[in-house]
Amino acid sequence: MAKPVRGLRFQPSGGSRAAQIPVGKKQRLTIERLANDGRGIAFLEGRTWFVAGALAGEEVEARVLGAHGKVVEARTERVFSASDLRRPAPCAHAGRCGGCSVQHLPHDEQLALKQRMLAEQLSRVAGVEPEAWVAPLSGPEFGYRRRARVAVRWDAKAKKLEVGFRAAGSQDIVAIDECPVLVQPLQPIMSRLPAMLQRLSKPQALGHVELFSGSAIAVLLRHMAPLSAADLEILQAFCAFHGAQLWLHGEGEPQPVDPDQALGYRLEPWNLQLAYRPGDFVQVNAGVNEAMVAQALEWLAPQADERVLDLFCGLGNFALPLAQNVREVVAVEGVATMVARAAENAASNNLHNTRFFQADLSQPLSDAEWAREGFSAVLLDPPRDGAFEVVRKLASLGAKRLVYVSCNPATLARDTVELVRQGYRLKRAGILDMFPQTAHVEAMALFEAS
Repeated sequence: MAKPVRGLRFQPSGGSRAAQIPVGKKQRLTIERLANDGRGIAFLEGRTWFVAGALAGEEVEARVLGAHGKVVEARTERVFSASDLRRPAPCAHAGRCGGCSVQHLPHDEQLALKQRMLAEQLSRVAGVEPEAWVAPLSGPEFGYRRRARVAVRWDAKAKKLEVGFRAAGSQDIVAIDECPVLVQPLQPIMSRLPAMLQRLSKPQALGHVELFSGSAIAVLLRHMAPLSAADLEILQAFCAFHGAQLWLHGEGEPQPVDPDQALGYRLEPWNLQLAYRPGDFVQVNAGVNEAMVAQALEWLAPQADERVLDLFCGLGNFALPLAQNVREVVAVEGVATMVARAAENAASNNLHNTRFFQADLSQPLSDAEWAREGFSAVLLDPPRDGAFEVVRKLASLGAKRLVYVSCNPATLARDTVELVRQGYRLKRAGILDMFPQTAHVEAMALFEAS
C-alpha cells in the first residue's frame, strides 16, 4: 500500500475555496424578490439562493437541492413568515411534483409575474417597449391540459412499479392520483392508470404513458418488449371502459391498435378539424390556443388578395385559419412528417390555397422557390431557440406586418433586436397564459415595417 504523502499542502493561487454546501442541508433565509422563473431569491454569506416555492418578503426554511459556485438551488420546506400573497396550494402534490411551480401564487399574480418577465426581457435585451401592451390571453387556471406524459419506471430493488410525474429537481417519480390541471376527461384515466399497469406481466419493459383528449380520448403506451396477449387484453379492456383509443409505441412509430382510429382536435371558430398522431406537437391548452389563433389573425389583419407566409407551421394550427382569409398561404416546417400531416389537414378541410414545404429553419433563408414572390405578411411560431437566422432575412421578403408567437421571452427579445435593425417597429405585445400554475411564459408580438 502506498504511503500517504505528508508535508506541504498547496492551495490554489486564488486562496482557499469556500466549502460547498451539501445537498439536503436546511437553511433559514429571508427572500428578497422573485426571479424570472418564479423562484424566490435570497442572499447569504456571498451566495445567491434560488428557492422554489418561496415569495418575496417571506422567511423560510429551504432544503438544498444543488450548489455550484456561488449559486444554490433549494426548495421551501417550511414558511415561518408568509407573504400576504401566499395562498394554500390547490394540489396535494405541490412542492414534490415538478409540474406546477407557482400554484402558491394567486392566478392574477402569476399573470403579473409573466408580464414582468416579458417586459424585462424586451427592455433589457432589446431596449424597446411596445407601443401598446395588450391584456393577457388567459383561460381557466385548472382543468386545461389536454395532453400529459406519465412517467413509468420499474424499481427492481423494491420490486414495484412507479407511476406518476417527475419530482421537482430530481428524476424521482411522484405517485399522482389526481392532477388538477388535467382536463376532466383524463382525470379518471389518470387515477386508475397505476393499478392497471401493475397488472401487466412485464412491468420492467414499460416506458411511459401519454394521455390525449381532443376529438377523441387516447392512451399511448411505450413498451420495450412485445406485449403478451393477456397484457393486450388488459390494456384494451381499460381503454374500452374509459372510451379511449389505445395506441402502442414499440419499435417504429406509434400505432393505434385499431387502424381505423385517428386523433385530432377542432378549431371551432373556423370549423376546422386537424388530425395529429402521438409525437406531433400540439398546444396543450385548447381554449388559449383558439384565443391565440384569433388574436394572431386580428393583429396580422390578412386581406383577401394577400400572400402570407407561416413559418414553423406544425400541423397547420395557424395556416389553415389564415387560408380562409387570404389568396395564398405558404407554410414551412422543419419536420417532414409534420409537413405531410399539415398538407393532409388542409386537403381534408377543403383548403386548396395552401402550399407546404420542408426546410431547416435554423439556417438562413435561402433563395427557396416558395420565397421568390415575396409576402405581404409573415407569422412565425418558433421553438424555444427562437428564429434568429430566419428573422435576419425577413425584410427581404417584403412583408409589412409580422406576428411573432414566442415560447421564450429571451429569444423573442434577441430576435427583436434584429427586427428593429431591419426597420420594423414593435407595435403590440402581450403574454399568452398557456400554462397556468407554472412560470412558463408564452407571448405574442406584432411588428410593422417603418
